[in-house]
Amino acid sequence: MSKGFFKVPDPVNEPVLSYAVGSKERKLLQQALQAALAVQVDIPMYIGGEAVRTEYQVAIRPPHAHKHVLGYYHYGDKSHVQAAIDAALKAKEAWEGLPWEERAAIFLRAADLIAGPYRYKLNAATMLGQSKNAFQAEIDSACEIVDFLRFNVRYMSEIYAQQPPVSPRGSWNRVEQRPLEGFVFALTPFNFTAIAGNLPTSAALMGNVVVWKPANTQVYAAHVLMEVFREAGVPDGVINLIYTDGPEAGEVIFKHRDFAGIHFTGSTAVFQQIWKTIGENIHRYRSYPRIVGETGGKDFILVHRSADVKVAATAIVRGAFEYQGQKCSAASRVYIPQSLWPELKDLIVRDVESFKVGPVDDFTNFINAVIDEKSFDKLAKYIDAAKQDSDAEILVGGTYDKSEGYYIYPTVIQAKRPDYVTMCEELFGPVLTVYVYEDGKWGEILEVIDNTSIYALTGAVIARDRYAISEATHALRHSAGNFYVNDKCTGAVVGQQPFGGARGSGTNDKAGSMINLLRWVSPRTIKETFDPPTDYRYPFMEEK
Repeated sequence: MSKGFFKVPDPVNEPVLSYAVGSKERKLLQQALQAALAVQVDIPMYIGGEAVRTEYQVAIRPPHAHKHVLGYYHYGDKSHVQAAIDAALKAKEAWEGLPWEERAAIFLRAADLIAGPYRYKLNAATMLGQSKNAFQAEIDSACEIVDFLRFNVRYMSEIYAQQPPVSPRGSWNRVEQRPLEGFVFALTPFNFTAIAGNLPTSAALMGNVVVWKPANTQVYAAHVLMEVFREAGVPDGVINLIYTDGPEAGEVIFKHRDFAGIHFTGSTAVFQQIWKTIGENIHRYRSYPRIVGETGGKDFILVHRSADVKVAATAIVRGAFEYQGQKCSAASRVYIPQSLWPELKDLIVRDVESFKVGPVDDFTNFINAVIDEKSFDKLAKYIDAAKQDSDAEILVGGTYDKSEGYYIYPTVIQAKRPDYVTMCEELFGPVLTVYVYEDGKWGEILEVIDNTSIYALTGAVIARDRYAISEATHALRHSAGNFYVNDKCTGAVVGQQPFGGARGSGTNDKAGSMINLLRWVSPRTIKETFDPPTDYRYPFMEEK
C-alpha cells in the first residue's frame, strides 16, 4: 500500500469552447450529432457491473423532434432496485477500504476523459436528449461536470487534512472521515447532465456506494456518463445505474435498513414527499439518513432606477430564456421601476423577437424545445390563461406548437399585480413575468420580493447606486442562496459560486463546495494516550 501525504492537482475551471463558425470543436460536435442521429442505441441498466436488459423497452426521442427515435432504454422494476442495493452493499467494504488517493485518481481520470475523448459524444447526447443548444451543452455536460470532478477531489483532500489543532503532550488526537454506513440513493434531474453526474460521484468519491436513478428524460446522456465512469475505473457495484418508476424505487429504498442518504435534485413536491417517507420509516434505519436536496425556484431580477438599462435587458433576457428557462436558477419574475420601463420594455421585446427557435443541430437557434409534452401542456395552459386575464398582458410571444417538437415560444407577460399567478408559481419554461413598480416604492418592493414565493434559490439586483445595492443585498438575504449584483441570476460556476438555496428550494448544501462533500462522511474522533495513568486517584484526593 502506498505511503505519503499526497497533494492532488490544482483544479482549474475547464475552458468553455466557443463553437464558432470554422472552429475545430464545431466540426467535431456536428460529426458527433450526425453519428448519434444515424443509429438507435440500446441502453441497459448497470447493476454490479453487469449490463441488465429487460423485456420492457422505452423509446428516447429528442424533445425538438419527437418523431425521431434515438434509441431505447431498458426499464426495470422493484427487483432491479433490490439487486442494485445488494450490488452496492457487496462492493462497499472494498471501496471504502481503498486509499483515498486511488478514488481520487479514478474521478480525475473521468474528468480528463470527459474533457477529451468523450467531450463531443456527451455534449451531443445532452443536446439531442435534453434539447440544449451547443453553448448550453458545453457549459453543462463538458465544463461543469469536469469542474465538479476536479474540484471535488481537491475538497476531499482538504476535508481529510482538517485535524484537531491540539494534541497535548502524551497524546495524539485525530479525526477520520468515514463513509456513511449503508448506501446512498442519487435521484437526478433532466435539466443538467453535470448534476446527473455530480450527485452519484460526489458521494462515491467520499467512499460511499450508490444507487443512481436519473430522470427518464436524461437517460441518454446518463448512459454516456456511465460509460465514462466505467472506463475511468469505477469498480463494479460502486455506482449502480437503474431506470425504474420513482415511487416503486422508493418503496424498496426507503424501507431498507441500510439506506444511508439521498442526494436529490428535482421538484419541491417530490422532495417533500421523500422527506415525509423517510420520517415515517426512520425506525427502520441503521443510522439517521442524510437528506440533501436542491429543488425549485421562483427566481427574481430586481432593477433599480439607477440601473444601466442595457445591462438590465441582457441579464433579464439571458437569465430568463437560456435553455428555455428550464434551469433551477432561471429568472421568471422581474421587477422594473416605472422610470426605466419604456426603454427596457423596448429592449426586451426587441431581443425576444430576434430569437431563432428550432432544433439543436441548427447552431443559429438560441431557443430549442421544452423537455416533454407534460411540460409543454402545462406552459401552454398558463399562457392561455394569461391571454384571458385582465390582470395580465402578453407583451411578446404567447404561441406554441408541438407538431414537430415541444416548442413554447419565449413569452413575456406584464402583470398588473405583484401577486399574479405567474409571479408566484414555478413554471419551469420560457415564460417571464414583469411587474412595474413606482420608483418611490423601492422599500416596499423589497418586501414584496421577499414574501412572494416559498422558494429562495437565486436572485439578482441591477443597480449603480451603491446604497441601493447594499440595501437590497441585506433585505433579500434570505430570499436567495445565490445572489447576483449586476448580472443574470444563472450561471453558477464550480469553485466560484457554490450553488444552492434554502426555504422551499432545498437544504442549501452547496453543490460544488466542501460543504456538500461533508454530508457524505461521518467523522470519527480518535484519541490515543501514549503514557496512560495507572491509578484512578487524583492529586486532590490526597490526605494531608
